[in-house]
Amino acid sequence: MDLVTLHDIRAAASRIAGRVVRTPLLPTGWDPELWLKPESLQPVGSFKLRGATNAVARLTEAQRARGVVTHSSGNHGQALAYAARAARVPCTVVIPEGAPAIKIEQVRTLGAEVLLVPPAERLSTAERIVAERGRTLIPPYDDRQVIAGQGTIGLEIVEDLPEVDVVLVPVGGGGLSSGVATAIKALSPSTRVYGAEPAYAADAQESLATGELVVWDLARTHRTSADGLRTSLAELTLAHLREHLDGIVTVTEDEIAAATAHLVRRARLVVEPSGAVATAARLFRPAELPPGRTVAVISGGNVDPAVLAAAAIA
Repeated sequence: MDLVTLHDIRAAASRIAGRVVRTPLLPTGWDPELWLKPESLQPVGSFKLRGATNAVARLTEAQRARGVVTHSSGNHGQALAYAARAARVPCTVVIPEGAPAIKIEQVRTLGAEVLLVPPAERLSTAERIVAERGRTLIPPYDDRQVIAGQGTIGLEIVEDLPEVDVVLVPVGGGGLSSGVATAIKALSPSTRVYGAEPAYAADAQESLATGELVVWDLARTHRTSADGLRTSLAELTLAHLREHLDGIVTVTEDEIAAATAHLVRRARLVVEPSGAVATAARLFRPAELPPGRTVAVISGGNVDPAVLAAAAIA
């Protein structure tokens, strides 16, 4: 399988420069060996803007005229809507019913057409739009250009903390972890890269353990509050993780909630449950991780106001 390379990621970094925020590494007051990479500070509130911007930048003129489509629980949809609007490209986002209302509204605010469908129909609906309108499908994670864009986070981590020992990355569909692990291992082979995912959506851990793609059904993964991590890996992302990831740690719902509250109160960041999973691994599963200078990627901050309020007073 044709995997993304460091060259691809560096090319993506050149394309997205000035179009996305180069997020800082924030030291924490409670752990002298922990830094946070707050992708929640992106204009659309998540790391997804990197991959979407890179993918849109790679469109031909004919593809730009016909527009783009994706399926997303919200964060990738917002990112693609933002990138498409900036490039004046028509955009349709297929969103599964039950996604946070704040994410749905933000996609609409960015000017994209929104189609709400049952979760099991998200991909088939997007493929129908491709067939009927000729739009280009830009998947949330199963795409080399998207993975390369997400990998720019890894470039920045090594540039800002060359002596980093451990990088923790949330795992859903695997685009973020694939890109970050690819970049980190190419630039700093001794750095250990671990994924973090909810125990209620631990299909990536099972896939790596068995050596083949394992897909958990929606009824099973829907139990986690980390809605951005309910999706399963693709063959492409599994191939990247098998090549570059050192392991995966799972965390409970209580640990996700506690980490979210911790980040809101102690780091003063707006964080969604999916974005808190890597920090939860550091807080509650240190025995399962290597010691040393650690960066936890906060993948997003598009959280329902009620969830944020509950975290703030927890």
